Amino acid sequence: MSDKKGLILEGGAMRGLFTCGVLDVFMENGIVFDGAAGISAGAVFGCNYKSHQIGRAVRYNKKYCRDPRYCSVRSLLRTGDLYGAEFCYHELPYHLDPFDQETFQKDPMSFYIGATDVATGKAVFHKCTDMGNRDLLWMRASASMPLVSRTVKTDGYELLDGGIVDAVPYAFMESRGYRRNVIILTQPKGFTKSPEKILPFRVLLWKYPAVVRAMSERHEMYNRQMREIDRREETGEALVIRPPESLGISRTENDPEELERVYQTGRREAERRLPEVTGFLRGEKA
Repeated sequence: MSDKKGLILEGGAMRGLFTCGVLDVFMENGIVFDGAAGISAGAVFGCNYKSHQIGRAVRYNKKYCRDPRYCSVRSLLRTGDLYGAEFCYHELPYHLDPFDQETFQKDPMSFYIGATDVATGKAVFHKCTDMGNRDLLWMRASASMPLVSRTVKTDGYELLDGGIVDAVPYAFMESRGYRRNVIILTQPKGFTKSPEKILPFRVLLWKYPAVVRAMSERHEMYNRQMREIDRREETGEALVIRPPESLGISRTENDPEELERVYQTGRREAERRLPEVTGFLRGEKA
């Protein structure tokens, strides 16, 4: 049986600053994985693990969270994207807070992104290679929340947020041979998702019936995944890091102090669990 070490990252928009705190502590302590998979914010923030850029995600989020080019109703009305595509996926990573593409390419860890194929309502995954334009299109697709984002067309797909159909891609990673997985969640233990108010999706996404159906079933998918993750945690198959309590942060939070608070919560939890993580990755049961 493969003993490849995997890192699996849930999304959750600005709840992802918790994940950033965990990952920075991991990097500071030299923790390495054979592969990682992220969904939505888990992908957008998690890619900094492969580029070894400690502190980058919390830095740019705090600096630009109130910039209307980054996230605003104005951006939504002008472009169709609440999070401005040109700013977030071009201006920021290439100019304002450059992403280290060279280090990303050289690091041997595989990095996968999950998105939702709007034609089928199924999850599709992409392996990033260089964080060039193609990879960034997949990043944008994975984080394109329904109702407040345009679909993204790339590689023959039309895509939206990966969290619609696969909130935590542990099954994908297991199918690729990763059996020793650290899973980072952005909701506390015991959290259950309630059904979505489906009418807005039926009205605004009428062209994509598979997405509407997936949104109507999203809570069932999510709650099933949480039960399956709990079982893996109980049996020691996976090590799970999650907030000790609800983070109490908006998905579109633009208060730098709140972002820092959530980031520090992630750091504290990672520091507390660090001996467990290192032991688990050495082959001990979680």
